[in-house]
Amino acid sequence: MMTPACYEQRASAEIGACECTVPPAAASIVGTCPYYYRPVCGEPWASVTKVSLASTWEAVKAWARVWKPYEDGESFSTLLRRREKLIEAECTDSDWSRHGNFMMRHIGCGHKPPSYYVSYGYYYCSTFGAELYPRLTSAGQTWLEDARKFLQRNMEKGLSQNMEGNEIALASKRGNGSFRMTVVQFELELEDETFTEFAFKTHPMAYLDAGLGDLPISDLNKIGQQPNLQEWTDGRTWEQAVESGWAVAKKKASNVITAVGEAWDATKAEMGDPVSHALGRLLAN
Repeated sequence: MMTPACYEQRASAEIGACECTVPPAAASIVGTCPYYYRPVCGEPWASVTKVSLASTWEAVKAWARVWKPYEDGESFSTLLRRREKLIEAECTDSDWSRHGNFMMRHIGCGHKPPSYYVSYGYYYCSTFGAELYPRLTSAGQTWLEDARKFLQRNMEKGLSQNMEGNEIALASKRGNGSFRMTVVQFELELEDETFTEFAFKTHPMAYLDAGLGDLPISDLNKIGQQPNLQEWTDGRTWEQAVESGWAVAKKKASNVITAVGEAWDATKAEMGDPVSHALGRLLAN
């Protein structure tokens, strides 16, 4: 790029970028699995497929944290050719994803995309949907689609707020909880654990706002029995999930369970009704 092709000795030049401003996602991709990580050709897609299908959840998390996407030459080159497009606000390029957008904004600066995009976001969005969706009623399928949208809309809101200041504050429009956290402006994506904590805090509101509490018992049971949902949150988000789940559970208590109020007063960790059980399976260790 820097010297004529006829030169036998090529000039070397370092190309780097560190752009912390996160552009908003296009509305057309919000609510889809490629939003988190759209696989392109080469090693990343092969790794995601292999780990997702054949490994334990611990292996998925470990791999996502140590994976160095910039060293996957073929995929990185594929993205790099579209860099100017992929960093635009509301980009609709076929290779755009939150993961790829981060890569194109952070080249050679040492920052890595949040592992959440692959390990929690893409992995669970893909496998959970593929395994559960066909088994749900039409209402359950609508809930699953809406839950994806709420999860990603919440993520977009948090990223946007972090571009404006040091406080992130999100609240449910249906009275299903709220949270506030302090994150240094422009740095939400840069600290892996902080980003994961933020993402987890958005989960209870997303599932409940999408209508988890309105689903028939058959769907709630299927969601509650869904395997391989071992680690969607830590203790702090579990507490929030319990409180949010109980708010919905009280509305359905008359026809799904009796005497749960007394049990709840005794221990808030007890989740005896279908709504709370389903939410717990979605969120709890």
